[in-house]
Amino acid sequence: MPHSKQGRARKRQAVTLLVSACAASGWGISAQAADAFAVDSPWMTGDWGGLRTELLNKGVDIQMGYTGESASNVRGGYSHDRVTRYADQFNLGANIDLQKLLGWNDAAFSLSITNRNGSNINEKIDDPRATSLGSTQEIQGRGSVTRLSELWLSKGWFDDKLNIKAGRFAVSDDFAVEDCSFQGLAFCGSQPGNYVDTIYNGPISQWAARVRYRVTSNVYAQIGAFNINPSDLENDNGFKLNGAGTTGTFVPVELVWAPTVNKLPGEYRVGYYHSSANGTDVYRDDNGQPAALTGNPYRSDNSRHGFWVVGKQQLTSVNGDTSRGLTMTASATFQDRATTPVDSYQKVSFVYKGLFDARPTDTLGFGVARIHASSLFLRNAKTANEQSGLSYDDAGYVPEQHTEYASELNYGIQATQWLNIMPNIQYIKHPDGVRQVDNALVLGLQVQSQF
Repeated sequence: MPHSKQGRARKRQAVTLLVSACAASGWGISAQAADAFAVDSPWMTGDWGGLRTELLNKGVDIQMGYTGESASNVRGGYSHDRVTRYADQFNLGANIDLQKLLGWNDAAFSLSITNRNGSNINEKIDDPRATSLGSTQEIQGRGSVTRLSELWLSKGWFDDKLNIKAGRFAVSDDFAVEDCSFQGLAFCGSQPGNYVDTIYNGPISQWAARVRYRVTSNVYAQIGAFNINPSDLENDNGFKLNGAGTTGTFVPVELVWAPTVNKLPGEYRVGYYHSSANGTDVYRDDNGQPAALTGNPYRSDNSRHGFWVVGKQQLTSVNGDTSRGLTMTASATFQDRATTPVDSYQKVSFVYKGLFDARPTDTLGFGVARIHASSLFLRNAKTANEQSGLSYDDAGYVPEQHTEYASELNYGIQATQWLNIMPNIQYIKHPDGVRQVDNALVLGLQVQSQF
């Protein structure tokens, strides 16, 4: 999921500051409207003769964006092919402040449509027989298709102490939320959604409801209920609204604390989920025996659960300017090892914004992640290979997956307010946790633009 809630909030804040400054100057809209491609405009297409600022003042924030990611395999991987792959995403939508537009206190509406295209370099890096554990291009996946990604309404009561959100949205929009300041999937967005097949990150949306209660000004608790419908993943169902194909309900609960430490912001999350949808066991049959030995179908388990912790804290500022400085993020997720190929994940990342005085909005990022395959999933592969007597080079061999380690170093160049260019270097040790596959070095380039 390329754009986190925090990222969108920062963009809205920048736009609000721009509008406020213009209003304070006493200029009319037509006198201050930014032209298309203006360096200091938040949008590539400009202010549309002042119309966009007028809409913002009324609570209507038009969202038009593009993200493109290329990746080139420089060394290693399964095939050793030095090839480049490109994937991209367009989004179109609107965030509407209904308090400004209609006078409805603490209410908001969001609509978003997303189009994804392209291919992934991991097709060349990974053993094609293995189950995927990661991706060097987080924007690629879930098919080349146009989808309804958001269609929801939220309403708050008691000064927004209680807030209810309902409609179509992704689990990653509200739960286990993380920034997306990297190109590699291991460092981007809500991690449970990357590994559990009943949790859908954006741009996939589900019928859902979320109830949030703010305990104090910096602590809130929330619970959600998300319809699990695997048919939502199909390319032909990008705008499917009916519930046909529902297999269960996904229920996450989360406690969020957003303290200020040494005058610097932080956010800490701890959460748990339970899924009522059946999941296929990765090792046993209905009799509790290894399915790879008996030849019987793998059994269906009637529920799944897991939990996560996420911590983000700004550590430094620059001469008291908190918009610049070093921020650290660490997270870990733990899944049901009986039904999920990836049973745990841990990562730590650092992002320094404004390293150079002449480039106060550029970012320097570095992260390391560990993606661990379920011990039962590994045992199943070993059992299958012992039963068949096949070795790694044989076509029918089942790759034995252990742990993948991913790292990324990047530099985000804020070329204009509406254009960010981020070259990056990624190193993947044991791609998909298969030790026979050579470690891979990948050069990447991400481009993000707001139209």
